[in-house]
Amino acid sequence: MHPNKAPRPGKLSLLSLAQRRLLWAIAGISVFTNMLMLTGPLFMLQVYDRVLASQSQETLLVLIALVAFLYLVMGLLDHARGRIAARVGAQLQHRLDRTVFQAALNAASAGKGETAAARAPQDLAMLQHLSSTPLFMALFDSPWVPLFLCIIALLHPFLGLAALAAALLIVLIGLASHSKSYRLVAASQQSSLQSDLLARQIAQNGSSLQTMGMQGALLERWRSAREQALGHGLASQDHTGGFGATSRALRLFLQSALLATGALLVIRAELSPGAMVAATILLGRALAPLDQMIAGWPQIQAGLAALDRLQTLLPKRDPDDLRIRLPPPDGALMLKSVGLRRTDPQGVTRNLLQDISFALNPGQALGVIGPSGAGKSTLAQVLAGILVPTTGELRLSSARMDHYPPDQLGSAIGYLQQGVWLFAGSIRDNIARFEPTAEDTAVFAAAKAADAHEMILKLPQGYDTRIGVDGGGLSGGQQQRIALARALFRDPVLIVLDEPNASLDDAGSRALNTAIRNAKARGAAVVIMAHRPSAIEECDLLLKLDAGQVSAFGPTAQVLRQVTRNSADFLQTPNRPVTPPFPWELRHAERRS
Repeated sequence: MHPNKAPRPGKLSLLSLAQRRLLWAIAGISVFTNMLMLTGPLFMLQVYDRVLASQSQETLLVLIALVAFLYLVMGLLDHARGRIAARVGAQLQHRLDRTVFQAALNAASAGKGETAAARAPQDLAMLQHLSSTPLFMALFDSPWVPLFLCIIALLHPFLGLAALAAALLIVLIGLASHSKSYRLVAASQQSSLQSDLLARQIAQNGSSLQTMGMQGALLERWRSAREQALGHGLASQDHTGGFGATSRALRLFLQSALLATGALLVIRAELSPGAMVAATILLGRALAPLDQMIAGWPQIQAGLAALDRLQTLLPKRDPDDLRIRLPPPDGALMLKSVGLRRTDPQGVTRNLLQDISFALNPGQALGVIGPSGAGKSTLAQVLAGILVPTTGELRLSSARMDHYPPDQLGSAIGYLQQGVWLFAGSIRDNIARFEPTAEDTAVFAAAKAADAHEMILKLPQGYDTRIGVDGGGLSGGQQQRIALARALFRDPVLIVLDEPNASLDDAGSRALNTAIRNAKARGAAVVIMAHRPSAIEECDLLLKLDAGQVSAFGPTAQVLRQVTRNSADFLQTPNRPVTPPFPWELRHAERRS
């Protein structure tokens, strides 16, 4: 192994020690269930060779009573291992549900695949479902195939060779099915996932799409994606179904062929009739798990692919291994050579941010300006921890941001994104970030800091007012006020506001500036992404972005003098109801006209 290459984790690396012990318990029970599978062949052997020869009814009664007891025990053991297997999958999903989804969100933020968040929970659910199927039990029964073949060989060597040849033939069919169906199954899964993602996007934006006349075109694209997924699924099912049917027909024929071979040996007086029937039953039992695995190979392949994806997605450390809680951070923020690269669906890599460096002290506010597409929202997401930078480092209170436990970092950051989102629930829950133990006083304080308290009290149920998905039932300004209150909840030391006054009126803009002023007074660092000069009225520093790079940085008045001819014309004053745009917005308006 290469010294710098980490060893590939085993297939059972996702399981805890308790779950691995349960698998060993299933394997142990499988020893007895497979041994008890010999009950039928041995019973046939005794009936043909002893009972019929001796005409003893007493022997037949004793044998049938013993067989009934053994089959009862086998049924109980088989049921027990099925229950244990189902609980292994349920425990796996229960233990890793949150970890897998969090890892998927982190992977999406790091640019490792936008479909990870949608696929990872499905992969975990697939493993849970697979553990409760008969196919999973076939994996524990297949190692016992050589034992049954050896018993057949003990009855007669020629029968043993014939049974071995039959098993090898079934295995070859399975290998051929695997080699030919691998790409078909993978293509079917990928196309199904893409169509599901498109359907989810259409459903989430259905009203907007209908308003803009896009619904018909997108539904047609979704239908094409569904047809492609359906075609791949049919091709995969036809292929695996053909191999499965061939395997089943061949297995039945091989059992009949072995019976004919045994009959020939009986005619030659080289085998007893009981051994002939017992060998046929044993061969059917030996080939049954192989037949099940061939028929269920798409499920096995999907399960193995899900395991690989989850092992790649999850962090190398134990999910229960928590990071050390650092001292509570203050508002000292530092970025050093931060860069962010992304690869688009065409495989082209672009620099969204490049060599961003600045420092912000507690109690300071930084305004980030620049034309559309300059990277302001991207920088905001990096500061909020949503996106992980490709190069450079971020430090909060001298410690790297990725060294803080997620819950500690989340409580230290307040973030208001450009497209405001609220979850279905009460206004109180949204402001409290859905913390079950949030105090009412903290919720009221955040609402008052955002100047939203009086507005909320005027609603029909006040703080208990229920809102729909994406804030349905509230105006854009109301949603932005509530989202700002959520960002200010529990007085975070770093506040990142992306276009915070996009939906606010003049009174709302003044309330926003008051909230920024109060946050600075208590020592928080505030970063504001702005298109309108009124949003940077309280900013001590100003940073201008162009194409993801810093083109100007320094005190607000100094930077404004660099980007405008007269900074006083663009500064918001309390007596000015209308705020003119930045120069690049004027140029954009001239181009549109």
